[in-house]
This record gives sequence, structure tokens and C-alpha cells, in this order.
Amino acid sequence: MAEREDLGVGQLLLAEYQSVKDEQKARIGFRDNLLYVTLAVVAAVVAAAAQAKQPSMLLALPPVCVVLGWTYLVNDEKISAIGYYVRDDLGPRLAELVAPAGGFATFGWEAYHRGDTRRRSRKAIQTAVDLTAFCGVPLAALVVFWAGGDTGGLLITLSVLEALAVAGLGVQVVLYTRPARTPRNTPH
Repeated sequence: MAEREDLGVGQLLLAEYQSVKDEQKARIGFRDNLLYVTLAVVAAVVAAAAQAKQPSMLLALPPVCVVLGWTYLVNDEKISAIGYYVRDDLGPRLAELVAPAGGFATFGWEAYHRGDTRRRSRKAIQTAVDLTAFCGVPLAALVVFWAGGDTGGLLITLSVLEALAVAGLGVQVVLYTRPARTPRNTPH
């Protein structure tokens, strides 16, 4: 009877694995498309501002980039959280069912790909890309706006608030590059 219960629990754990991996896959696709959306929005706003010769139109970029950047960052964190959960919680529970005495590892890819010797450089480059797309571009737009000179006090105030929001996002992008999770014991 205990063997049948273990089999049922194992099937539930595998179903949960499939469910969280499906969510992770969907989030990866959504997250990656946010960079393309950001590039398209930037190109459209810059083209419109240049054509209209209105630097104030560039003030649309910071809030859009902050919203898209934050959405990117949140999805990226959830993608990583799913990986942590599979490696540190779900996998060990399934391994315990398969081999209670130990010595059985599950979902090896979840840990294996993290051992790549170029992983650190890829993460650093990705952080630079994220900072450029979501923070550098809107800050450059603000500099162009400020250099335009013909601005009112309200627009200057708005632009300063936007600069603070972009800087805040930049801090979060950097903070999220460091792993914040520690393995935790969750009740089963």
C-alpha cells in the first residue's frame, strides 16, 4: 500500500514539475519579447520626436522603459525562482521517493547548466544589456530633453522624477543579479 501511495505522490510531483516548467517556459518567452518591445517603442518615440522636432516627446520614454523594465525584471525573478524551487525542493522530494537511502539526483539539467564556465560573463553582459535598454536609453532621452533648453518648470520637474524612477530601476536590476534565495525547508 505504501508503494502505491509513493507512486501517487511521485506522479503528483511530476505533474507539478511539468506545470512549473510550463510556467517557466511561458515567462521566458514573455520576458525575452519585452526587450524587442522596448526597442520598438524607443525607435518609434525617437523617430516621432525627431520628425516633430519636439524633444519633450522624449519624456514618454522613461515611464515606458521603467514599466517594461520592471515587468522584465519580475518575470526574470520568477523564472529563477522556479529553477530554485525545482532544484531545492521539488527535485529532492521526488528523489526521496525514488531512492529513500539517497544517491539519486533528479532534474540534473537544473543544476548542470549553472556550472558553465562562461555563466558569470553571460550574466554580466545580460545585466549590461538590461541596464542599457531599460535605464541607459531613457536617461539619454532625458539628457537630450534637458539639452534642448526650451522647457517649462513642470516638464523639468517631471523629467527629474522620471530620472529618479529610472535610477531606482537601475538599482533593482543590479540587486536582482545577485542570488537572494537560500534553500529553505518547506513543509511537505
